[in-house]
Amino acid sequence: MRLDLLSALNAERAARRAAILVTDAATGAERLVKAADLARDPLKDVLEKHLRMGKSGMAETPQGRLFLTVHVPPPRLVITGAVHISQALAPMAKLVGYDVTIVDPRTAFASIERFPDVKVLAEWPDTALPPLGIDHYTAFVALTHDPKIDDPALTHALARDCFYIGALGSKKTHARRIERLKAQGIADAKLARIHAPIGLPIGAVSPPEIAVAIIGEITARLRLPAEQAP
Repeated sequence: MRLDLLSALNAERAARRAAILVTDAATGAERLVKAADLARDPLKDVLEKHLRMGKSGMAETPQGRLFLTVHVPPPRLVITGAVHISQALAPMAKLVGYDVTIVDPRTAFASIERFPDVKVLAEWPDTALPPLGIDHYTAFVALTHDPKIDDPALTHALARDCFYIGALGSKKTHARRIERLKAQGIADAKLARIHAPIGLPIGAVSPPEIAVAIIGEITARLRLPAEQAP
């Protein structure tokens, strides 16, 4: 790889931005496509598909046979609420490759004993979330049912382009939540990004079933084209 391409790629990776190295199989010519430039690239559809799947590989394109080396930041899951659902969701998320962090100021819940293999921050969201560097490759889930915890956390997530944002609660609960967030000046378009009631509609009842529904919905948002994702 040319030194200028390597330097540019390293800069994107350090900033947790996706990029694809495009190599012509016939000539060896290389170019780097940054995620920010993807929409303007002539191979947009092919590149977007590989980026969604996070998979490198050969591709037959109008420009010839190309090898696409995909560099995608490791996905993260941030959860507010050290609750029973979180105890099922955290290990599921780790199993499919997420770096998981749980935030809950209630020390009776946010303990290493309840979450032995997960980063747990027993702090209020206003303190805990900013240092985490939440970004587009972060899924955010609010599970406490407590507006004092979930509302500021959702406000933070909405401002940082998370690829998935979900919140626990019935339609009535969510309607009240939307009114509170609107009162803070958050636009309808942003509020529409919150998945609530959270999770795929599979009739989940128990905490493990709800966790399955949540991880399924997160996966759909990560992997499917926008027009197909729930």
